[in-house]
Amino acid sequence: MIFNSIEFFVFLFLVYVLYWGILKKKHTAQNILLLVASYIFYGWWDWRFLSLILLSTIVDYFVGMQIDKQSSHSKRKQWLWVSVLFNVGLLGFFKYYNFFVESWIEMFEVMGYSIKSTWTLKVILPVGISFYTFQTMSYSFDIYYKKLKPTKDFLSFAAFVSFFPQLVAGPIERASNLLSQITNKRTFSYNQSVSGLKLILWGLFKKIVIADALAPIVDDVFANYSTYPASSLILGVVLFSFQVYGDFSGYSDIAIGTAKLFGIELMSNFKFPNFSRNVAEYWQRWHVSLSTWFRHYIYIPLGGSRVSKLKSVRNIIIIFLVSGFWHGANWTFIFWGAFHAVAFIPVFLLGRNTIYKNTVVGEHSIFPSFLEIGQVLLTFAIVTFSRIFFRSESITDAFGFIRRIFENFSYSEYLHPMGYRMIDYYVLIVLFVIYEYIIRKDERSPFKFKSKYIRFLAYAVVIFFMLLFYDSGFDRSFIYFQF
Repeated sequence: MIFNSIEFFVFLFLVYVLYWGILKKKHTAQNILLLVASYIFYGWWDWRFLSLILLSTIVDYFVGMQIDKQSSHSKRKQWLWVSVLFNVGLLGFFKYYNFFVESWIEMFEVMGYSIKSTWTLKVILPVGISFYTFQTMSYSFDIYYKKLKPTKDFLSFAAFVSFFPQLVAGPIERASNLLSQITNKRTFSYNQSVSGLKLILWGLFKKIVIADALAPIVDDVFANYSTYPASSLILGVVLFSFQVYGDFSGYSDIAIGTAKLFGIELMSNFKFPNFSRNVAEYWQRWHVSLSTWFRHYIYIPLGGSRVSKLKSVRNIIIIFLVSGFWHGANWTFIFWGAFHAVAFIPVFLLGRNTIYKNTVVGEHSIFPSFLEIGQVLLTFAIVTFSRIFFRSESITDAFGFIRRIFENFSYSEYLHPMGYRMIDYYVLIVLFVIYEYIIRKDERSPFKFKSKYIRFLAYAVVIFFMLLFYDSGFDRSFIYFQF
């Protein structure tokens, strides 16, 4: 079941009515409903993989209790390793087993030996496994670091692990935020529900009108890059930047909005990253929950930036390589992570990695300065270039794509594969960027205007474009489901 499907909205309506209508004052019953609804939601793809979620839930619930019981630091660490090895092992088998086997075979072939690929398995990647394994691990980590006490309420913990709005693509929540809300009673708030519906509407707009509308163009350019001139290749990768942003941030908005309908607040996962003024700021605004996870559980334990510059650089490289590998079992993602490490390190060494942490572009003015415009465009260009690796099917294709740009640096008008006018898409992207700049100070309130007439105009325009682009793939899956 995906967010941009009719089935989901029928499902959501039924769960919402049961949750606030029949079970309004029954906290335990509400949690049972959330758990059952979450398992139905996930099982809609393949019910067999529900066993993995249940197993991960049982292991980390038990591990959390055991870590808290131990007075010995070594025994606490041993139990933590149980959680890490189980979850990483689960993730490693389903996501990376064939990658390691195939890489091993290729290495021997380079050395002149031929090995039959009989070791590979037909392993299906369970949707969302990268997300819920990290979420359950964070629970064990927080108990180990004594930032959290384990819960004895297995029902609430199971609902925390499988909470359907953010189960398959985040945000990756920490128990200190999400579990605490599930264990406590919720009260109905009209304003919170309305706020949630607004975020759902905005998320659907980004998914349908931006991501899904651009997908055929991006697919065509990357599938046929050897036949296109540089101008079309550059156009394709720029549009992919908007596609992946619209797709993933759209999912996050729908997830946050859906959680609000049930009286639960999730963390923000995107904070207008396209307006970042350097690569460090970009990573403070893009996929915030994952960046935060890596910072808290890998970067800081390694010493973070409190160690020598050389070790800090080492830590940065590790974080980005792990981040790349987390995204997928392909060398393209590792190159993508390495590229971002190379782009991030100069910003860190110059001490400019935190200067934009609490500000937005054009902080005190209507328009950004020329310097800010230049910084934003440069950062966007760096990030967009890296996405050639992110989108390509293989390293060979990625370098072939780049080589084609420089070897055939020419211009010709790109024609939409479905025969639509490209000017419509250019205008749409420009309007989208302008609108996001207007609302850039609050990612959770996309329709926050003082004038009710402007608000209703914004609603009307958004709905109009959604209806207009409906035929471009209303039920197209989300990109990050593959991770």
